[in-house]
Amino acid sequence: MVKEWINLFEYCKFHEMEKSESLEEFYQRKFDWKPDGLKKEIGHFNMFKLEPYVEGKPTKIPYRRRDFYKIMLVKGNSQVHYADKVVQVKKQALCFSNPQIPYKWEHLDRIREGIYCIFNASFFHQFGQFQDYEVFQPKGSHIFELKDEQAIQIQELFHKMEGEFNSGYKYKFDMIRNQVFELLHFALKLEPSLSLENQPINAAQRISTLFIELLERQFPIDDSHPSIKLRSASDFADCLNVHVNHLNRAVKETTQKTTTQVISERILQEAKVLLKHTAMNVSEIAFSLGFSEVTHFNNFFKKHLALSPLKFRNA
Repeated sequence: MVKEWINLFEYCKFHEMEKSESLEEFYQRKFDWKPDGLKKEIGHFNMFKLEPYVEGKPTKIPYRRRDFYKIMLVKGNSQVHYADKVVQVKKQALCFSNPQIPYKWEHLDRIREGIYCIFNASFFHQFGQFQDYEVFQPKGSHIFELKDEQAIQIQELFHKMEGEFNSGYKYKFDMIRNQVFELLHFALKLEPSLSLENQPINAAQRISTLFIELLERQFPIDDSHPSIKLRSASDFADCLNVHVNHLNRAVKETTQKTTTQVISERILQEAKVLLKHTAMNVSEIAFSLGFSEVTHFNNFFKKHLALSPLKFRNA
């Protein structure tokens, strides 16, 4: 059974990569040039200052995933769209972005400043499992509002990192990796984890985790990944090669929700994103989310939010 779990993605035919902004596209969009030697298998790291406001220049980052990680200190009144959530930064914040979550950033202040670093997973090859920390997990916290003294501490960490980055020290990137972990742990201490359990993962937790992974891999909906394939508990059970009752018990034990509830909540979350951030009409959204009839989608949406998809879009 364990072998079957490990090879679960061999059973599924829908696991194409979602369309996301690559490092090459980031440099092209941001600076209209591409550095040489950018490959996913080669570790990449870079640092940038957040550009000040320029009259007439767009202040919105497009809503999409990126295939790299980003840590940013931003000062100014801003608004961030993470998945279906909108987070308001009132003054200053430390922010973590990862390839699993689409986002866009709206800078609302006319004057702003900040600094950020970007890197890919290969940069940390054999140097710790940084992806396992909550700030880089889909359900973790990603934006941390800072007090003035905390912002000063973070700015000093970034300046130390910048000094190493611009130095000629042979092992400077090892130093930088440690400083990235300092930023990560600084954030985690601001909001202690609620799940610091040192219990071994049991079979129910393992099945539930694999189920959530399969569910998340179906999103976001975009041009290269136009619709979801798995909609029901039995669909996921077949893909995981377990009995549907076994899956339902595992999910209920670990999440205190039914499998159907978890699936419905995730579909609703994606529906809200598509309604607010795309030009797709309601019919297109309904079919992309696996509804055979638009009326079924409308009824589903009204049941959970007490208003129609169109009213939600126009709200």
